[in-house]
Amino acid sequence: MNWTGKRVLLTGHTGFKGSWLSLWLQEKGAAVCGIALEPAKERSMFEDAKVGCGMRSVIGDTRDLELLKKTFADHRPEILFHLAAQPLVRSSYEDPVGTYSINVMGTANVLEAVRSSDGVRAVVVVTSDKCYENRQWEWPYRETDRLGGYDPYSSSKACVELVVSAYRNSFFNPAEHNRHGVAMATVRAGNVIGGGDWSKDRLVPDIMRAFMEERSVTIRNPHAIRPWQHVLEPLRGYLAVAESLFEAGATSGEAWNFGPDQSDAHPVEWMVRELAKLWGNAARWEQEKAVQPHEDQSLTLECSKAANRLRWRPRLHLKDSLAMTVAWYRARLQGKDMHAFTLDQIQQYEQRSSSGLQTLRESCEVAV
Repeated sequence: MNWTGKRVLLTGHTGFKGSWLSLWLQEKGAAVCGIALEPAKERSMFEDAKVGCGMRSVIGDTRDLELLKKTFADHRPEILFHLAAQPLVRSSYEDPVGTYSINVMGTANVLEAVRSSDGVRAVVVVTSDKCYENRQWEWPYRETDRLGGYDPYSSSKACVELVVSAYRNSFFNPAEHNRHGVAMATVRAGNVIGGGDWSKDRLVPDIMRAFMEERSVTIRNPHAIRPWQHVLEPLRGYLAVAESLFEAGATSGEAWNFGPDQSDAHPVEWMVRELAKLWGNAARWEQEKAVQPHEDQSLTLECSKAANRLRWRPRLHLKDSLAMTVAWYRARLQGKDMHAFTLDQIQQYEQRSSSGLQTLRESCEVAV
């Protein structure tokens, strides 16, 4: 699909994943508008990579329905990506009510704004791999598996799936697509990594901050296994879903998994060792001795539906993703132009589709 001139609205554009998607859409020529909270004051990819320079940025809360309606009316989006959320498990233990308010009611408000507007054709709502009821089994989760969630964050993402399903059935029913013209899907991804993530209590940002500050990093749960993937991998999936919704209507209006190959599901200890080797300079780590809140030990995704119907498959091996991530933080530490550097990583990633399985590790290392 040609994105040039398409009017796209993102919620959560000042966050990590939203910043990458905003830049990618700008690079594709879309007319991008975002609504989100202020970027983090200390460090943020939104500021580092000057994401706001090529788009309209509205600062506000998705729990403000009137602001949402005004933003929709002003920008008249054709395509919506809803990413705004409280995204951290540990933060959800500290503020469960706030987590449900932002994630669940924020989503309901966004969908209500869609219902009150004209011209929206494709709606992509980002949830999480953690929306599944984790049974601690060895098999990857399919889109048809039961929703659940042990902690408030995971539970809130299962709730979001239910909210989207209710709005789709009640107001944007696929059987009546010719009448309302809105196609709606949810997308579920694993643990994303990449340059520009400064969130606290996330593995890779915690590691990168420690390495940049030349101190030892403390690891909470070294044996936990996650489906690690570079942020551009699921974002390409989100774009593919949006294109399918826009062009083919409601046939893709369902849930979609986007995760790495099963061989790239590694424990935390493996991740920190690999990152330490890439960073060098006597990077070191130690295990946290205090008792930690519950987090699921193993969770992987089955992505054959996306492969068969969207022709989406992972392009990066995990070691390539780690190399790209380290290269981004090293470039930032060296004071490079992070807007240009980030766009260059996006362009390298796009070129990968036409160059087979050529690794990005060497080009990332040369770039810094």
